[in-house]
Amino acid sequence: MIKKKKDIRREFIIGEAAKLFKQKGYGGTSMRDLAEQVGLDAASMYHYIKSKDEILQGICFDIANTYVSQLTEIENATQSYSQKLKALVRLHIHLMTTKGPEVSVANNEWKSLSADALTEFKSLRSQYEKRLAALIEAGAEAGEFQQVNTSVALFTLLSAIRWVELWWKPDRGIATEELENSILTILFQGLERK
Repeated sequence: MIKKKKDIRREFIIGEAAKLFKQKGYGGTSMRDLAEQVGLDAASMYHYIKSKDEILQGICFDIANTYVSQLTEIENATQSYSQKLKALVRLHIHLMTTKGPEVSVANNEWKSLSADALTEFKSLRSQYEKRLAALIEAGAEAGEFQQVNTSVALFTLLSAIRWVELWWKPDRGIATEELENSILTILFQGLERK
């Protein structure tokens, strides 16, 4: 399906907005800033975008829905719990290296969503975390994982990969796959040689 020029332009604007929101914060970025960034006058921006809030919602929910849909696929896969958890870690790292500004905005600027959107977004996050915790618990029950506090395991895992969004750049000299493999080795096998 061929995208319309308006849709392509809109995607470009949203991508540039994500970069600005990551750099200056949602509150520190004006529509005028965004218009300058994309080479339009402020009035022309409204042909593509209704509001700054609409942009933030689009970014946050696009990322959240990507995580949720991928989690559903992983949950339904015929793999071990360990393989499923590793696939989720790879997903997080892949999104951070391919959609870094968008992931950063979804992780850091979601509190600026309008009231209704904020409620919905928090619910999506909570459901994602519960489903991920259920995978960890099921893996422990199956004897694949150590018996540890599920919340500690969940947030240690998520925190252990969150730094990637801040650190990774294409010029770091490490390919995404190598980054994924290194992190998976550390998380699932540790640094000590056995």
